[in-house]
Amino acid sequence: MNLSLSSIARTLLLTLGLALAGVSAAQQGAQSPTPQKVESVNIMDVGRAPNATSQAAIEAGKNQPGNNAPIWRAVNSETVNYVSIPNKEAGVLIQKTGQEWRLIRNGVITVYGAWLLTFALCGIIAMFVFKGTIKLHEPMSGNKIKRFTLLERITHWIMAGTFVALAFTGIMILWGKYFLLPLTGPAFFGAFLLVCKNVHNFVGPAFTVSIVVFFLLFVRRNLPEKGDLDWALGFGGLISGKHIPAGFFNFGEKFWFWVGMVILGSIVSASGWVLDMIVPFIQIEYWRGTMQIANIVHGIGAILMTALAFGHIYIGTIGMQGSIDAMKTGYCDETWAKEHHELWYKKLGKG
Repeated sequence: MNLSLSSIARTLLLTLGLALAGVSAAQQGAQSPTPQKVESVNIMDVGRAPNATSQAAIEAGKNQPGNNAPIWRAVNSETVNYVSIPNKEAGVLIQKTGQEWRLIRNGVITVYGAWLLTFALCGIIAMFVFKGTIKLHEPMSGNKIKRFTLLERITHWIMAGTFVALAFTGIMILWGKYFLLPLTGPAFFGAFLLVCKNVHNFVGPAFTVSIVVFFLLFVRRNLPEKGDLDWALGFGGLISGKHIPAGFFNFGEKFWFWVGMVILGSIVSASGWVLDMIVPFIQIEYWRGTMQIANIVHGIGAILMTALAFGHIYIGTIGMQGSIDAMKTGYCDETWAKEHHELWYKKLGKG
C-alpha cells in the first residue's frame, strides 16, 4: 500500500498530540485533591454568615440574585406585611409562635396541671380518710345566729354554680380527649365538646359578675385583723386540734377570698373575656398571638383556682360539721360560732 509522505507525517503528529494530552490529564488528576463529601445545608442559611445582620442578608441577595434564602427568611418572619383586605393579620404568612403555644398548652399546662389537681384531690381524700369530719367539741345548742343575708347567699351560690360549670367544661376541653374520647368515639365526643365550649363561653361572664358583687359584699369583712396571724401559724388547729380564735372570717377563708377569688378569679375572668372577644372599653386586636397568650394565662389561672377551690369546697361541706348551714339558711348555731369564730361571737355580745 503506497502512502504519501504528507499522510504519514499527519498521522504521526496526531498520535503524538493524543499521547501528550493523555499524559497531561494524568498528571493533573494526580495533583488534584480527593473530592470531599457535599453536605446538605438549610436553605435559610445559604449566603448568611453566623453573625450576619439583616443588611448583610440584603447585600447577599443583591450579590447573589439566584439565592432565594432571604425571601424565605422574610416569609418565615412574623413581620406584619401590607394586605389590602380588612383582616390585617393575613399580612403574617407564617405564625411561628403557634408551635410554641402548642408545646406550652399540651406540655406544661396539660401535664403539670393534671398532676397538680391530682395531688390536691389526693390530699383532700387523705385528710378525710385519716382525719374525718371535724366535729364540734360540744353539742349543737339549737340557738341560731344570723350570719349571711339573702343577697349574700344568692351571690355565693351563683358564683359557686358558675364555677362548677366552668371547671367541669374546662376539664373536658383540656383533658377530655385523653379519657372520654376513647370511651365515646369521635362523633359523640365532638358534639359533647361543642356543648361544653358554648356553656363555657356563655357562663363565663356571669361568673365574672358574681365575683364583682361578692367582692363588694364581703371585702370589708376580709380585711386583716387581730387573730389572723395566730390562726395562720397554727394552721387553724386543723392538725393539732387546738382551738384558735378567729373573727367573722378566719385566715384560711381570707386567703381563699384574696388569692383564690380576687386575684386568680380576676386573671381567669380577664383572660376569658379576651378569648370570648368581648372586652369592653378597650381596643384589642384579637390576633392569634393575643389569643394564644390569653389561653395560656387562662389555663394556668383556672388550674390554680380549681386546686384551691377543692380545699374550700371540702371544708365548707363534709370537712367540717355545721360549716355549710349558714350559707344554706343564713344562720349558724351558737356552738359552731363560738368554736370557729370566737372573736366575732364575742363582738355580738354572746361571749
